[in-house]
Amino acid sequence: MSDATQPRAPDELRAWRKAQRAQLIARRAETPLEQRSAWNDRITAYLVDAFDMPFDAVVGFCWPYKGEFDARFAVRRWRERGALAALPEVTAPKTPLQFRLWKPGVAMRPGVYDIPVPDGTEIVLPDTAVVPMNGFDTRGYRLGYGGGFFDRTLAALERRSIAIGVSYEMLRLDTIEAQPYDVPMDFIVTEKGVYSGGGEPLELLDAAEARRRFARLMIAKRLPRAAYSSDGLSSPVCYADQFPGDKPSDEC
Repeated sequence: MSDATQPRAPDELRAWRKAQRAQLIARRAETPLEQRSAWNDRITAYLVDAFDMPFDAVVGFCWPYKGEFDARFAVRRWRERGALAALPEVTAPKTPLQFRLWKPGVAMRPGVYDIPVPDGTEIVLPDTAVVPMNGFDTRGYRLGYGGGFFDRTLAALERRSIAIGVSYEMLRLDTIEAQPYDVPMDFIVTEKGVYSGGGEPLELLDAAEARRRFARLMIAKRLPRAAYSSDGLSSPVCYADQFPGDKPSDEC
């Protein structure tokens, strides 16, 4: 915190975050489109290279809004490999989001803030969520729009989705003064590269290490859900090639 001995009172913290949010959104909006497009291309390349989405894994992402990173290009690459894509839907204030399957050409309708939502497609649980961030701090905590929807969604899942925050380096803060209800991103991706998060100091990873850590998290969380039955392991994804120094898994 900015002053560890004097944490902000809840009302003061909300006001501070609101001011930070407005400044960061304005900073992003003021960045020339050409610059953001170049950053987006780099982020897309990092995402596709570092996160090997298994067949039938459900990837939750957000339709781009107010100059956020556009995840659709990375999602297209993952869908080409057999992953599924889903978009969030706000159903009520202060409740978890629900995700509906999406692919190009499905019927859409306007949701909250007129952000497009699939119209009547199947409701699914995301295995991985690509989460836009208005700002982020040095331990992987995210500054969103203040509704708390993503934090509630991640916290409500029995098997928490792997959260990949996406943003730009210029939107990094020293701290958002994380509270118990704040959920850190497992990874953060910017135009600079892929960082590990999880509430620990950010660590810049190369693609191979990011793939290994992502695979380990998938195994630890028993994801993707489609590969596991209610009785236990049914047809798990084999990640042996992600761990060249480890013994091959008997499950592969």
